Amino acid sequence: MKLPGQDAIARQADEHLVTYRVKLPRKLVEHPIRQVAKRLSMALLVLVVTAFVVYADRDGYTDNSDGSVDLLDAFYYATVTLSTTGYGDITPVTDAARLTNIFVITPLRVMFLIILVGTTLEALTERTREEWRLNRWRSTLRDHTVVVGFGTKGRSAIRTVCATGLRKEQVVVVDPSAKAIEAATADGYAGVIGDATRSEVLKRAELQRARQVIIATQRDDTAVLVTLTARQLSRNAKIVAAVREEENAPLLKQSGADAVITSASAAGRLLGLSVLSPAAGMVMEDLIQQGTGLDVVERPVIKAEVGKTLRELDDLVVSVVRGHRVLGYDDRDVGTLELTDRLITIVRATPVTQIAPDVRPLRS
Repeated sequence: MKLPGQDAIARQADEHLVTYRVKLPRKLVEHPIRQVAKRLSMALLVLVVTAFVVYADRDGYTDNSDGSVDLLDAFYYATVTLSTTGYGDITPVTDAARLTNIFVITPLRVMFLIILVGTTLEALTERTREEWRLNRWRSTLRDHTVVVGFGTKGRSAIRTVCATGLRKEQVVVVDPSAKAIEAATADGYAGVIGDATRSEVLKRAELQRARQVIIATQRDDTAVLVTLTARQLSRNAKIVAAVREEENAPLLKQSGADAVITSASAAGRLLGLSVLSPAAGMVMEDLIQQGTGLDVVERPVIKAEVGKTLRELDDLVVSVVRGHRVLGYDDRDVGTLELTDRLITIVRATPVTQIAPDVRPLRS
């Protein structure tokens, strides 16, 4: 099945080079332009103070052109002195004026240069520091989660996985919108600006070393292309994708997705359930909101539980993951528990409730 607009996207990808940029979360105390403006204001203040110091002691200076120093001459002298130009046409001739130059004008000159040169040095230092942070981030990033799309679905998915114990430093957001990446970095996540259908962009997110990938794009055809590219880069990462239309779910699985969520159908089923039974709808909504009320948790079987049946356990078990199969609690094949089984249970949410990492992606 060919998705609408797929050919147009492919042609556009071939005809245009995609620009991408990595942004790491950081705390900005002040906007850079505002910092530069503040430094320029400080430099102008130093210039004005110097000019008035010279004008107050104008009798101790001489001008080669007319012999006297007025306010304009004072500003001219302050400018050429602070910038270390020093034409020598206006010079201090009295002892008081020369002492003022030593103890007042010279410190102001140093301060002036520090303010202006310091702005350039700070910009260079910040750039070097950012490059160092980026290189260190790339070298240490392992087994992380890549989230493609920072819309409503993407943000909700991130909140859910972070509620289970995943650190924000282990989340990388990929989105073509600069505003979306700004919002992601403001929340503490690393971001990559670019088209996720291009392998170069996903490589910037270090997807080849990621544990899991969440694809929450706005279009189904884009989700297919991203899934194909992600699976090509990583054979082991667990890929979960969201689609709008249910008919496109098989195509996502054929493209390499381990699990596909139909967002429109899921919302519709929850609406229908809420109409039939508002209480059941509330319970289902509670279950899918990780970290509050009741949570659905996957955990391994402990040694004390091996050989027991599900009825003998204290936890409320709804399914058993055995190998590549997911067995219901009432499935006859469950029998007694094995050490390699994993249990999907419903528990009361606590601050330490976590979903154990699934290192064996399931395919259905």
